[in-house]
Amino acid sequence: MAYDLEFEKPLAELDKKISALQRKGDRLKPDEVSQLQELERELRQRTEEIYKNLSSWQTVAVARHKDRPYSADYIRLLFDDFFELHGDRSFGDDHAIMAGPAKLGDETVMLLCHQKGRDMKEKQFRNLGMSHPEGYRKACRLMQQAEKFHIPIISLIDASGASVALVDEERGQAEAIASSLYIMSRINVPIIAVVIGEGGSGGALAISVADRILMLEHSIYTVAAPEAAASILWRDSAYAAQAAEGMRIRASDLKELGLIDEIVPEPLGAAHRNYAQMCQTLKQALQANLAEIKQLSPEVRLEQRYQKFRSIGQFGRLEPAQDALPSENSLNTIQ
Repeated sequence: MAYDLEFEKPLAELDKKISALQRKGDRLKPDEVSQLQELERELRQRTEEIYKNLSSWQTVAVARHKDRPYSADYIRLLFDDFFELHGDRSFGDDHAIMAGPAKLGDETVMLLCHQKGRDMKEKQFRNLGMSHPEGYRKACRLMQQAEKFHIPIISLIDASGASVALVDEERGQAEAIASSLYIMSRINVPIIAVVIGEGGSGGALAISVADRILMLEHSIYTVAAPEAAASILWRDSAYAAQAAEGMRIRASDLKELGLIDEIVPEPLGAAHRNYAQMCQTLKQALQANLAEIKQLSPEVRLEQRYQKFRSIGQFGRLEPAQDALPSENSLNTIQ
């Protein structure tokens, strides 16, 4: 797989040298074998160094990588017996959200997943993962079904936001998102949300009111895309990199702020380098968190979920300094 991101140029040069030597196959000389091993060692070391020190804007590029595993890939590699369910029973089906029961090991779970689409045809079919109102209403329907049959819910989040087309507003996009937030906060089964790529705006939040929120190491979770934030703050999307830094959208930032519960490590060079390893790591994290949540009574679980979101944000009161207050003499002078 090519190293095609801007910050990966040093890695691309090393990879090119390695490929040139590998093409020789059995015709490699002893000194070339040693050279190949040294280059492979250097590539691993440089990759680790670069990915340990990614800026927020570089993390955005990784989270949006065209080869990053999408929800459909995790469903195929991580879960068994997935049966997709369709429709909101009011208007129609939304292909941006894949949902239905599946098996996680021996446990039956209900999946709610954004799906972006890999090629142009699928991107159009999936609307780039940006959900319509019927998508959120479908999610609400299946959450209630999961509660009825005592099935835990797992949501895989990967969308830049909800669809903002005029027809979506006419069909009640805001109401659909609000209803999903309300219903999800009260669903009486364990819920785990995982940000696997982009977690953007209300479109992501609508299916992430969970007992545990996990983020893949190089994913992002934000109130708005950096380009949108830059356009609002500076009237120019060219400042997106600065906006990304200020918004603190990386998994490490959000863990520090207490907005997520766990960071799931990615393979060397990010998730798109090794689907199988990424799926195995995520499976272990899901099973461990699910086992912990199931130990809680329904009442305690709901109360903890409520307090989790109720306590987001830190508030304080700033008292004015005494020397900043006007003195009696200065007031008399002003009068």
